Amino acid sequence: MPANFEIEALKAQAVAARTYTLYKIKTGNEKHKDKNADICDDSTCCQAWISKEDRLNKWDEQNREEYWNKITEAVNSTAGKIITYDGEPINAFFHSNSGGITETVSNVWGGADKPYLQCVETSGEDGYWQYNSEVTINKQDLLNKLKVEYPDLQINFDEEEAIKILDYTESKRVKTVKFGNTEIPGTKVRSIFDLKATNFSIKIDGDNVIFTVIGYGHGVGMSQTGADSMAKQGSSYEDILKHFYTGVEISEI
Repeated sequence: MPANFEIEALKAQAVAARTYTLYKIKTGNEKHKDKNADICDDSTCCQAWISKEDRLNKWDEQNREEYWNKITEAVNSTAGKIITYDGEPINAFFHSNSGGITETVSNVWGGADKPYLQCVETSGEDGYWQYNSEVTINKQDLLNKLKVEYPDLQINFDEEEAIKILDYTESKRVKTVKFGNTEIPGTKVRSIFDLKATNFSIKIDGDNVIFTVIGYGHGVGMSQTGADSMAKQGSSYEDILKHFYTGVEISEI
């Protein structure tokens, strides 16, 4: 979470990150058993981490002390606080920008949904740079990328519905796209074309295909920009966490 976000948003992030780590410790992560570890610093696997020195070097010199002190305050002022559901630490997923509404677990990774990870709406996220993006790709390049995963796929771009979004999740993210003769999950489309989210529209424009994307991240759990927007409107870190994680309590470790 950017250090220039509101302090209550940073507190919410500190509690979510702490909870996520404790959840990993308690549930056991077999992936890292060979290294005698509970969690790794790969954000695509567990949770991102960098050293203080590297963090300071990434900030402009005039902001370093202010930002580090702010992060330290966020962590220390919430020391020992975690998010629980039925007395147990939750799997506290978070992401950058929900595009106005969060997503359920099953629509991203499959399996059963968690009662505390429901679709919830948040206002004010459209004011952040993470809210929208666009990816343009040549038709042939698009076909080549798809064929890596789906070798039998064929698209006749002369057809009226050569590419068509078939259905959406309850949060209005793309569930399935039909590319020619093949139906592909929206999550897979996001991965293949490196889209920032699964809330996208598709337009064919001459020799190109344009993906217009809303939001940034998987959409499950707390939205970081949503947290900052709520903090700007006067919400406390507890209010923020209880908004994004349904039916939870803020507990002491």
